Amino acid sequence: MQQSSERVITGRALLGEDLQEEDVSITVSGGIITSIEPVSRPSGLWIVPAFFNAHTHLGDTVAMDIPARGSLADLVKPPNGLKHRILAETPRADLVRGMRASINAMIATGTAGFADFREGGVDGVAALREAAAGLDCHPVILGRDGGEMVSDGAGISSVHDMKNAEEVVRGARAAGKLVAFHAGEKNLDDIDDALTFEPDLLVHCTHATEGQLRCIVDMGIPIAVCPRSNWVLGVTASPAYPPIARILKLGGTLYLGTDNVMFVQPDLLQEMAFTSTVYRVTPEEILRAAIAGARLAGISGYLEERQSAHFLVIDPSRVNLSFSRDIRATIVKRLDSSSIGQNILTLQ
Repeated sequence: MQQSSERVITGRALLGEDLQEEDVSITVSGGIITSIEPVSRPSGLWIVPAFFNAHTHLGDTVAMDIPARGSLADLVKPPNGLKHRILAETPRADLVRGMRASINAMIATGTAGFADFREGGVDGVAALREAAAGLDCHPVILGRDGGEMVSDGAGISSVHDMKNAEEVVRGARAAGKLVAFHAGEKNLDDIDDALTFEPDLLVHCTHATEGQLRCIVDMGIPIAVCPRSNWVLGVTASPAYPPIARILKLGGTLYLGTDNVMFVQPDLLQEMAFTSTVYRVTPEEILRAAIAGARLAGISGYLEERQSAHFLVIDPSRVNLSFSRDIRATIVKRLDSSSIGQNILTLQ
């Protein structure tokens, strides 16, 4: 919950971008971490940076687990994919109620913010704002269909799906807003064209080549990967895609997202566990990917003095986690909502 008065939390914390494990006392005042001091007697609690879901489509909640057959284009390509037809037929009140339910599900699993590609134009953006109102989970809304200029930026489907991508990007840039593209989800054909717009974020890059990855890294563009969605939608069946290990080896910036609620629960705990099992990268790298997307909201996301108080307090004694020999690995592989004692989420 948001904190307005001073509060002190003591425990074993993961500090800074290195996620350094230390026994500390953290003082929060006015929603800001004002001090982090070492202690000799820890409380037994774990203090962990909250997560940021770097790619969602929360409107799809209303189509959760609907029997779906067909290609990726049949299911999600605008403007006539299955999801778009369902969204168009759903009453606004139901859409808002579904998105709010999914935001609450994210809060329960430790997510403090998310970046959503919001369909439905101006009204779609307004509906998501209504759904998020009063909740401790900060939305970065990337509008579509005319919603770009009343949101935080443009959430563009494949550049090949839009005839006016140049106009949309130009307008967003002029207004100082973010520009994000889906690219490389099904194949690599749209990545180079997306790069010509120098976006602030690329989503998927599932089939990016080595050369394309090097270009993305050189341009400093973060990549939000959504491994479970990629597997569910059949655009990968290999731990080489998305190329998570290559992105990290090249020094790229990796964010973690969950994609369409139609197919995958917006739960970064599940996403981290799946990524750890299939892609075999270190717990530290996976944790950073689940935290660092907070930069899209203009903050670091890490436990540091003078940063927003944006963390989870975990009681490992609630289940069997107190036997952990590696807190970072345990968070990535085993954590669920039953162990999260309290959230201090102050991104809004």
